[in-house]
Formats: sequence, structure tokens, C-alpha cells
Amino acid sequence: MLLFAVAACLAFPLHGQAQSQPALPDALSAPPQIDTTVTVYAHETEAERREWIHSIAAQELKAEEQQRILTVVPNFNTVISGLAMPLSSGQKLDLAVHNAVDPFNIVGAVVLAGASELTDTHPGYGWGPGGFAKRTGGNYADVTDGTMLSGAVFPILLHQDPRFFRQGTGSISSRVRHALSAPFICRGDNGLTQVNASNILGSFTAGAISNAYYPANERGVGLTLVNSSVVMLEGALGSVGLEFAPDVGAWWKNRKNRRSEP
Repeated sequence: MLLFAVAACLAFPLHGQAQSQPALPDALSAPPQIDTTVTVYAHETEAERREWIHSIAAQELKAEEQQRILTVVPNFNTVISGLAMPLSSGQKLDLAVHNAVDPFNIVGAVVLAGASELTDTHPGYGWGPGGFAKRTGGNYADVTDGTMLSGAVFPILLHQDPRFFRQGTGSISSRVRHALSAPFICRGDNGLTQVNASNILGSFTAGAISNAYYPANERGVGLTLVNSSVVMLEGALGSVGLEFAPDVGAWWKNRKNRRSEP
């Protein structure tokens, strides 16, 4: 499975309460979580409130779609501050497409195809240019299927947020637990914590779809379970990296600044 195949049962609220919305933040900051089921100001109409939420979410999404780790690896699905407005259906689709067509994922599919030939993985694809093309296509299809299903289709249908919300504070162990739970626990569009049905269903549906293009001798229930499980594991481990990446970046920056001081 491709790197960061991000990372799906019905959504059941578990716990947590949303907060009322404070003053309007600037475009690049993540606003506190709000409860979209209540009117923020008495004089606002429902349409005005929804438009206001959509506008702020668009500003946040624009900033998130510029996020990269080490200026290369896409980090579009992470809310670094841990606070953000809910996304509309169109914004969820935009984020998923932005992820799927990113050059990093395309190049990654090519690199993994080369590694697959060298390690004799999926011999049913054959060898040479034809086999290499099939491996590349299969790798990229894995990424695209998972991204669109777990990042757009099911989040839209189930009204869940496909992004990873960093905890950012607390003990290391609590932050690790928070990150490892990301493939199974998410935030709903209503601001409440829910079972991450979008990711669970998306991962297993993508695993089932992979039977359509993997070598015939590898297809079956086993392929579905293996591919789905790998995606879930990658999502959990990847979330741990995303949880602590900003801390590592800040530490490195401070270290460089101290060294440059006279």
C-alpha cells in the first residue's frame, strides 16, 4: 500500500461537547470548534450562519492545503491547532481530490512499483515495461480509492470530518493514544466525537475494490482484509508522526537559532 494512504460502521456519538464561536479569526489561524446546531447570534438567520461557517472553513482549508512535512510530504488532512470549522460536502471533496492528485503520491506510486519489481512482489503483474505500468497503476489506484472513499464519499454521507485533529498538549502517552485512535475515532460535523465509520468503511471498501485490478491469483477475501488492515495500520502510525511533527520542527528551528547566535 502507498505511503500515507490515508487513512472507516455507522457513526455513533461517543462524548465531547462543541463550544460557542468567539470573534472572527484571521485567515491562517484555526478557529475554535463550534456547535453548528445552535444559532451563534440571535439576529443571524440560519443561511447567514452557514455562509459564515463556510467562509471561515474555506480560509482554513486553503491554508491546510499548503501544509507539507519537510516541504515535500503532503500534510493536507491535519488540523495542526486541533481546532477548525466543519467542512461542507464540497470542501471535503476538494480536499480529497487535492490529496489524490498531489505529485508526491504519483511519484510514490512509481517508486513503489520499482521496489515491487526488485523484490518480486505481485509476480502476477509480469515483468518489464508492462508489469511496471501495472504495478504503478495498482499502487496509484490504492491511494486514489482510499483517499476518495475515506476522505470524501463516506465523510459526506455520514457527516464526519476526514481530517486528523492534533491534541498538541498533554503527556506524550496521551498524545500517542490520541493519534493511534485516529483511524477509529473522529470528529463529526456536529463537533462531537464519533466512531470513525468513514475511515473504516472507506478502507475496507477500497480493499474490496483492489480485487478488480490486482493479479487474479491474489484476489479474494484475504486480499481485501490484508489491504484494509495495512491502510488502518499506516493511518495509526502516520497519525503519531503528524501529532509530533510540529514539535520536532519547532525544536529543530530553535536548535538552529541557538547555534547561529554569537
